[in-house]
Amino acid sequence: MLFLILFVSAVVTICMVTVWSRPTEAKDPAASEPETSHAAEPESLEGVLVAQLLAGDISTTQYRHAIEGLAARDEDRHPLSVPPDLGPAQA
Repeated sequence: MLFLILFVSAVVTICMVTVWSRPTEAKDPAASEPETSHAAEPESLEGVLVAQLLAGDISTTQYRHAIEGLAARDEDRHPLSVPPDLGPAQA
């Protein structure tokens, strides 16, 4: 019983030291000013659709239909091929 109490105490102490020794994030006064530069532009059609969804320009249903169309187009352009069945594996 004494071993269990000492073990739990050691684990709790290690956890507390680990949490308290984490570096804190310093507040940068320049970061509090409003950002004047624009965010990075999306590089893919999926990124554009996500940006439109988050901005509220399209609904979730419109987003799903657009992604379905992209997946179908990708399937037509790059179909997956299944390797031929060579029979049962020999052990």
